[in-house]
Amino acid sequence: MPKEYIFTSESVTEGHPDKMADQISDAILDYIIERDPNARVACETLLSNGFCVIAGELKTHAYAPMQDIAREVVRQIGYTDASYGFDYRSAGVLNGIGEQSPDINQGVDQLCGEIGAGDQGLMFGYACNETPELMPLPISLAHKITAKLAEVRKNGTLPYLRPDGKAQVSVKYIDGKPVSIDTIVVSTQHDPDVEYDVLKAGVIQEVIKEVIPKALLSDDITYHINPTGRFVIGGPQGDAGLTGRKIIVDTYGGSCPHGGGAFSGKDPTKVDRSAAYMARYIAKNLVASGVSDKVTIQIAYAIGVVQPVSIMVDTHGEERVDNAQVVACVRKLFDLSPAGIIKSLDLLRPIYRNTASYGHFGRENEDFTWEKKDRVDEIKAFLSL
Repeated sequence: MPKEYIFTSESVTEGHPDKMADQISDAILDYIIERDPNARVACETLLSNGFCVIAGELKTHAYAPMQDIAREVVRQIGYTDASYGFDYRSAGVLNGIGEQSPDINQGVDQLCGEIGAGDQGLMFGYACNETPELMPLPISLAHKITAKLAEVRKNGTLPYLRPDGKAQVSVKYIDGKPVSIDTIVVSTQHDPDVEYDVLKAGVIQEVIKEVIPKALLSDDITYHINPTGRFVIGGPQGDAGLTGRKIIVDTYGGSCPHGGGAFSGKDPTKVDRSAAYMARYIAKNLVASGVSDKVTIQIAYAIGVVQPVSIMVDTHGEERVDNAQVVACVRKLFDLSPAGIIKSLDLLRPIYRNTASYGHFGRENEDFTWEKKDRVDEIKAFLSL
């Protein structure tokens, strides 16, 4: 008997307060790493009603104008009017950055020249053949909806939209394969004077139907557009925002486990970020090689230790070669030391602000080197595929 279930994933817009915090943290990281590639950065941002607090630890010779960077990010997102509840010009910005602990630094920048892991922890990577970008379908569609919400707001197609917003997509699966969309939920901040029916029709027509493939659109889809009926108070006025509070949105929408570490504001010696990127890179190349239709990778580290303490590859019972051989392949072909990851993926570049909205994975962006499928031939040769 076929196994049926519905799986849901969520995305949020760039104007969601948590995502605003992520973008500010990553914009600061970009500014510093562009001027000092060897900087050590751990930057956290808090946003609330009318103010922004920047905190964390740095080790760098570069000066970063934190307040100016934060205000420019908020301006670009679209909080440019006090009537929106948050305005880049008038919001208070407090800089509470401190110096990185020497206890941590001695484990990262080692006397022998090696780079140790910036912290202990476990990271996951995932890929599956549900979409061309080898991402789970629910999170892929949810990201497309929230990105489109920002686009139609900024280009004037739906001028009554405001920056804050969320989307959820529920997909029906049969025997592990996506077959149809069950429900789409969109909540978007809006002008107080727009009529609900106008907003609902606009979101369905100009956002949802523009990004959902026609083959997946049907009359059976249930739509919940601003289900409370009103969403005028949003952004930091409606809810506090904090760096690293959207880790499932940032990754795979709940389709695979998560180690718990956030990405934004961290330089690539922090394996929370860089090893998660590498795990995605490995998983994507394994699926693209035909090893399995679905692959989950776990990598674990100890602070100050160069090599991972464990590597796990789960092919979900669909592998076409022995699992032990797949693990051996990963160990042989991929350098999983922090320095190896940084070199392999070219991570000492100011690319991180762009990762902080609409997911770190499955994006068509040449700067996202972890999305390349350039190790397929090596994997096939090693595994005799």
